[in-house]
Amino acid sequence: MDGATRLRPGSTAPAVEAVGLVKRFGATRALDGLDLIVPAGLVYGLLGPNGAGKTTTVRILATLLAPDAGTARVLGHDLVSEAAAVRRRIALAGQSATVDDDLTGRENLVFLGRLAGLGRRAAGARAVGLLTAFGLEQAAGKQVKTYSGGMRRRLDLAASLIAAADLYFLDEPTTGLDSASRAQAHQIIRALAASGATVLLTTQYLEEADQLASRIAVIDQGVIAAEGTPGELKAATGTGTLRIRLADPAHRPRALELLTPLLGHPAAAAADPVMLTAAIPAARSAPAPSEQAAAALALLARAGISVGEFALGQPSLDEVFIALTSSDSNTERHS
Repeated sequence: MDGATRLRPGSTAPAVEAVGLVKRFGATRALDGLDLIVPAGLVYGLLGPNGAGKTTTVRILATLLAPDAGTARVLGHDLVSEAAAVRRRIALAGQSATVDDDLTGRENLVFLGRLAGLGRRAAGARAVGLLTAFGLEQAAGKQVKTYSGGMRRRLDLAASLIAAADLYFLDEPTTGLDSASRAQAHQIIRALAASGATVLLTTQYLEEADQLASRIAVIDQGVIAAEGTPGELKAATGTGTLRIRLADPAHRPRALELLTPLLGHPAAAAADPVMLTAAIPAARSAPAPSEQAAAALALLARAGISVGEFALGQPSLDEVFIALTSSDSNTERHS
């Protein structure tokens, strides 16, 4: 596609603008009046627990499902009345593979490139480039039925990128990939945004969204619970996070027991047996987070529990996600 038509970073027109989207499946409201604005030319993360409405949102915006109510414009086109125009400018990588098992990896990509309007030589060159980018060049001549699950997933991602698009919908694109393949996918996603395209990314890996996305929306129960940059979302929880490394893992149960009443809520044991974390609210009626952290460390010292190191900082995106999608926050939002 001619890059001159692509919406570039800083464009006043958003890549996606949705207002009041509703989608019902029987008695279930998968989307419950969702509002979403995705700026052009960046990676935009859409996070949420299973069943929150992420895939339904992607399928509606990619014109695969019709909304029951609400409106949306994608790349300046009305989602319903100009669906064909939307499809010409987007690409979709869904959660299930769309490649042909009986064709080789190269044949799949060349075939899809030809369907997308590329000439024979251009389709072949594009296929070779993508196979190399996703580490599939050694398996290019093998039938897809012989591929492992991770190889099939990489080929499916390559297939979604065969033709240049202005907006890429990537629905959990790295699920099932090993660390090396995920890193390759991350490089390609960054390159897409650097070229001026917009990427709407859903993912199960919160650290992935933290690394890739310039802005993130958290969806829960069919509505957007929060939206902003990763830093804004972390700051909006109103908490700091105290991370403590103990000198002796045997002291951790006692440390957790002491800190819970001091801070007013349970401290948490981390995977590392000498680590624990505690959220410190920044409420007006409470001491400053730094004062609460100092009190916690003093309490441990009085109990004879040695601390190897500690840090007070923003919560992780995982902690933000849990706070925003907890049952208590859901109750408040829908009360």
